[in-house]
Amino acid sequence: MNTVSRLVTFVLVLCFSSCLLSGAMTPKQIDKEVKNLVKKMTLEEKVGQMTQLTLETIQKKDSGPEFTIDPEKLRNLVVKNNVGSILNCGGQANYTKTWHTIITQIQDVATKETRLKIPVIYGVDSIHGANYIREATLFPQAIAMAATGDPDLVHKAGEITAMETRAAGIPWNFNPVLGVGRQPMWSRMWETFGEDTFIVATMGAAYIKGLQDNDISGDNRVVGCMKHYLGYSMPRSGRDRTPAWIPDREMREIFLPPFKAAVDAGVGTVMVNSSEINGSPVHASHYYLTEILRDELGFKGFVVTDWDDINNLYTREMVAPDQRTAVKMAVMAGIDMSMVPYDLSFYNHLIDLVKKGEVPKSRIDKAVSDILRVKFQLGLFDNAYPPADKAGQIGSDANWSVSLDAARKAMTLLKNEKAILPLSKKAKVLVTGPTANLLSVLNGGWTYTWQGDQEKLYPQEKMTILEAITAKVGADNVTYVKGVDFDKRQDYDKAIQAAADCDIVLACIGEPTYCETPGNIYDLTMTQPQLDLVAALAQTGKPVILILTEGRPRVISAIEPLAQGILATYLPGPEGGRAIADVLFGDYNPGGKLPFSYPKYPGGFEWYDFKKSADGNGGQVRFQWPFGHGLSYTSFKYANLKLAAERIQLKALKSLKVSVDVTNTGKLAGDEIVQLYVSDVVASITPPNKRLKGFQRIHLKPGETKTVTFELNPDAFTFIDHKSQPAIEKGQFILRAGDQKKAFWLD
Repeated sequence: MNTVSRLVTFVLVLCFSSCLLSGAMTPKQIDKEVKNLVKKMTLEEKVGQMTQLTLETIQKKDSGPEFTIDPEKLRNLVVKNNVGSILNCGGQANYTKTWHTIITQIQDVATKETRLKIPVIYGVDSIHGANYIREATLFPQAIAMAATGDPDLVHKAGEITAMETRAAGIPWNFNPVLGVGRQPMWSRMWETFGEDTFIVATMGAAYIKGLQDNDISGDNRVVGCMKHYLGYSMPRSGRDRTPAWIPDREMREIFLPPFKAAVDAGVGTVMVNSSEINGSPVHASHYYLTEILRDELGFKGFVVTDWDDINNLYTREMVAPDQRTAVKMAVMAGIDMSMVPYDLSFYNHLIDLVKKGEVPKSRIDKAVSDILRVKFQLGLFDNAYPPADKAGQIGSDANWSVSLDAARKAMTLLKNEKAILPLSKKAKVLVTGPTANLLSVLNGGWTYTWQGDQEKLYPQEKMTILEAITAKVGADNVTYVKGVDFDKRQDYDKAIQAAADCDIVLACIGEPTYCETPGNIYDLTMTQPQLDLVAALAQTGKPVILILTEGRPRVISAIEPLAQGILATYLPGPEGGRAIADVLFGDYNPGGKLPFSYPKYPGGFEWYDFKKSADGNGGQVRFQWPFGHGLSYTSFKYANLKLAAERIQLKALKSLKVSVDVTNTGKLAGDEIVQLYVSDVVASITPPNKRLKGFQRIHLKPGETKTVTFELNPDAFTFIDHKSQPAIEKGQFILRAGDQKKAFWLD
């Protein structure tokens, strides 16, 4: 061996040793370790790895204000019954120190007292930041992040969420939600990135890459969990966990692509839709969980149920006569891990099913292998404990500055009659409405508690809308009267009287906090006390600005004409108060765009990509504001929409370069989200009027022009045909950006 060869060998050995020491094993090394470990495992140890229980099952009976583990309960589950996964927070968010104690105790038992020393994989719902860690940075909810039009910002939020979640010792995040939000009644609408498939796919993939990067073994990364696969976001009734009826063609065209994008981004786990599609509960569907997810999409991670959903197969969905049968159906359909969550019923039934030959051992080995592979990828076998040097980085000023940036970028100006906004900081303002002086309403559910409604848990250094406005313009310029609660009058007459002494009325209306089923509603209309308050305030003759803080678009058509300005804030997070004040008083120029079509009526709503027949002869589809709407304090002009080619042979189509010039024609610097739409003029399946196929957020100084370029791949011209297959047909397409449009032909 010559000197060069020896040097190369030495470097390779050094790199290999470094990988082993850092926990960054190669896929082949991991597969070998998994295979060897599975051979050593008993049936009981394997099924234990497939069992996930909630943290409350190991809670000490008389825990004080901080969660305390009962050591005997812990050993009973992890040592005696081999439980391989634990989730949840124990009722409310814990401080980092408490999390370190919890995780350390669990991993001590798992890695030191069990026969094979297999670490537990712990998971929580870090939905908008690490929201179950008291010191953590929280971000706007996903619907607001979609309004920013900034995938890089979503990626950065994913990075911060991963670092802060892992810093507490938790390596698994049950997020992102990749349902396409096409049912505005749905109580989880705000957990989605909106109604457009392309935005959901783009933002979801960016977030996953932020969580995972290329190596989840690092102490600043977690494994993501795409959810809720599949069709969960389109309940026919609008109420949570109720049936969806979605044709297979629509499922593949609208609801499946974000999950495909997540798989392509390398997502490690998937959580399943709690309900059913076309009469088939997804937890029992081999078609959805194996044929599509595994065989078509190529998903390689593991599949976890949602809360208690295998039990629901026989208690609610009524497709299984008993619990034992439900376990068999779910596992054979493709479930790898059961979020049981309170007992060992799944564990006991599955062991019995395997012993009696009703579930093959090969199915168990496959599920366990996929679970163990993720544990190896996370580096848990090398170090399952919280990183000692990361706790101090949780909730840093730098991280909170990203949250503030996101809240500002999400702000969407819906109406600005006679340029009433921005307001003078010398104006006398009345601040009123039920959302004006609460931190919880800026955040929504999944904030310190499941429902997010414990105001006492919110960091008091953050500002409500009222507090931020007062800090901005001074207490002498602000009068506050609540006026109404969400469902009743409260100081109503006093609020009307106070308007007389003010220049401007800032009416803060919207929704209380909610999550999942408790957030179900039967009418999309904004609650009557809030509508009455705004109507009465408008009668005083004082200009009214509406500040909408809501997780879904509540109908306000009765009062919209009465307001001179309207600002949509969504659920902007703890920095939302500051962001709102910055926009109202001109310290930030709003640039957000609606990620959903804002309905004008509580019934008969449509989406932006409606079919021509839905509009009749024109005018039948009526939005309060259309998808993509959003004003600025400056103005923008579009020009020179150009295509690299106006005609391309269908067989030669690989990509199409599209560019457009955007100029800031106003007097203020501002952001514009440039959106590119594609319309198929004639197709064998009735085409939508348009579909979004590209978006970019740009910043322009007054008078500045930027050329924005998009690269369209064949997917931009593809639809799902009668056979539920992707298809591209020859013909004419129309491309639009702003007020510009160009024709394009596939020959």
